[in-house]
Amino acid sequence: MEDPSNPESGPKMEPETPKDGGAEKPRRRKRYFFLRLDSWIDSTLWNAGFRLAEAWEEITIFFRRFRVRGWKRIIFELLGESLTLGAAGSVVMLMLAMPAFEATQGDWRNRGNFAVTFLDRYGNVIGHRGIIHENSVPVDQLPDYFIKAVLATEDRRFFDHFGIDVIGLFRAVTVNAQAGGVVQGGSTLTQQLAKNIFLSNERSIDRKIKEAFLAIWLEANLSKKGILSLYLDRTYMGGGTFGAAAAAQFYFGKSITDVNLAEAAMLAGLFKAPAKYAPHVNLPAARARANDVLSNLVQSGLMTEGQVIAARRNPASVVDRAQIESPDYFLDWAFDEVQRLATRFPERSLIVRTTIDMGLQKASEDSIQSSLMEYGERYHAKQGASVMIESGGAVRAMVGGSDYGESQFNRATKALRQPGSSFKIYTYSVAMENGMTPTSTIVDAPITWGNWSPHNYENRYEGKVTLTQALTQSINTIPVRLAKEKFGIQPIRDMAKAMGVETPVRNDKTIPIGTSEVTVLDQATAYSVFPADGMQSQRHGIEQIAGYDGKVLYDFSRDETPAKRVLSEKANSYMTQMLTQVPVIGTGRKAALDGIVVGGKTGTTQAYRDAWFIGFTGNYTCAVWFGNDDYTSTNNMTGGTLPAMTFKKIMDYAHQGIVLKPIPGISDPFPAQKPQTAAKKPADPASGGLPPLVRPRSLSVDSTKILRDIGERLKAAAPLAAQKLAAAE
Repeated sequence: MEDPSNPESGPKMEPETPKDGGAEKPRRRKRYFFLRLDSWIDSTLWNAGFRLAEAWEEITIFFRRFRVRGWKRIIFELLGESLTLGAAGSVVMLMLAMPAFEATQGDWRNRGNFAVTFLDRYGNVIGHRGIIHENSVPVDQLPDYFIKAVLATEDRRFFDHFGIDVIGLFRAVTVNAQAGGVVQGGSTLTQQLAKNIFLSNERSIDRKIKEAFLAIWLEANLSKKGILSLYLDRTYMGGGTFGAAAAAQFYFGKSITDVNLAEAAMLAGLFKAPAKYAPHVNLPAARARANDVLSNLVQSGLMTEGQVIAARRNPASVVDRAQIESPDYFLDWAFDEVQRLATRFPERSLIVRTTIDMGLQKASEDSIQSSLMEYGERYHAKQGASVMIESGGAVRAMVGGSDYGESQFNRATKALRQPGSSFKIYTYSVAMENGMTPTSTIVDAPITWGNWSPHNYENRYEGKVTLTQALTQSINTIPVRLAKEKFGIQPIRDMAKAMGVETPVRNDKTIPIGTSEVTVLDQATAYSVFPADGMQSQRHGIEQIAGYDGKVLYDFSRDETPAKRVLSEKANSYMTQMLTQVPVIGTGRKAALDGIVVGGKTGTTQAYRDAWFIGFTGNYTCAVWFGNDDYTSTNNMTGGTLPAMTFKKIMDYAHQGIVLKPIPGISDPFPAQKPQTAAKKPADPASGGLPPLVRPRSLSVDSTKILRDIGERLKAAAPLAAQKLAAAE
């Protein structure tokens, strides 16, 4: 029998073997691995969360010790918000200032490596530019009282600030608030240097931010002595002079090292307002300003009243010289052109014959200034600019603003302004090149291009019109329709570039009506193509560059490539036929010249911010612009008003006593502009005209009288043969 208590007494049984053998073990191990991994992740996450909660609780408990209650909490909240806003504002200001730092790249001191004497087209000296550093006077050799006078007047804390004088700025704000106006500036000497070297005189927040960052950059990269030296060498001092050394020679005829205290005070008073206090223009004002500088020396503690009393009693006198009108805006542009051309030769001391005609320059300056004086307030316009180019490309006159002493920013070459309808010539030129003619018709009606719907002036539409009517009446929808339905935007951009617009043209469907910014010089260059029979105008301001040894280093006629054709003769003829109708039946009637064929186009931008007239004869092309530096609107000023009137005044003067050239494609005489037989009367400003300019006498009245007297004596004198016979007898 089997013994139940004895396990070995029963029958022997073999253990059951799995059918799949050892495959079950790897599966179990894999399952256990994932279980362990899941357990580890759960425990790790739970522990991490628990520890974070503990840490947060400890931090909270810690900061509860610093909890401020009551009125103190308000102060701390305001401070916290101020720090936050300050940090955000710093980031924004840095972003705004980043473009300014691009100006510091490259050799920004390059202007000081040249010494250039400029001549006009006839060989007369008209100005100088550039500074040779080895010829300039080091700061250590300048009179001590001159340095003190400059610092006492311009920046008393110069050696204490980092480029921005926070204390001085707060003081200026306080003084100005008490006075109810701007009576004291807050800019440091370093900020003024940054503006002079890198920026313009544009009054804007963006410019002030750039100026502040560049001032800090200058302080970080130059010593105080270096900054002061650059400031004294690069600042405009009136009379066409830059730098204290040049001003001392110009006003006093002596070296800067030899000026006395009274003269030093007069020089120190010129830095911020050279046009107002230039002693060769207004000696009483210059002496009054010098007296203020002497008071600044005493108030700042740099000198005593006893030390300055002699200078008060014996104010400085200047060299008695004829007033020299230097074409400074033109010279600044010409100096840039010299530096561009100077890459071809190593010389840096140069004599440059320019293209400028001082008679035309003076007429242009007088026209711009008189227009602003007579009509600026009525039209709410404070600035104007003009460029005159003779057929062949020579720039004969350039006005970059109303007053160079007040602002050296050249609005003729650097200000980017919307040209309005004066830009339409590029669209019409493309149309002429594509087989259209002045009599081709197109419908003037409302048009939409994408989400843009341009309108005509006063929302008037004429229906079916010729291209001549469209251009002379300055209809907006026609150039837009031509671009949209005929040839697109790119040919217009290419045409503008080919005709001489150097400013990048936008790739935008709005450019046919003039939304892409250009300069006055751009427009004058482009319009010069028409009297050149469709050839490049080859605008230039430099005729010849020579060294002091007389060697000719550059000659325009020798070194520049021949002009290329921009418009075909037929297309150019069609354009001149249309443009010469603008002063006759179109928007530019106030630009018409008596007895002279004139072609041109008006331009007025949105909200009346800019007003243009660009016109040409067979002899000259002239572009005129009026507006405001801050882009504020004028009082309904259009291109057909003040710009056209000023154009007429300049061109009336320019065409006196010269041989008139015909405009290509126009028969001469032009029926609609026959010479008037009646005697011309001076225009009445009250009736919308400007008084004409008259070319000045070639000789003075006294010189003419002397020459006439000599002539009469020669007539009365005995013949030479009779004199010899009498002597022989």
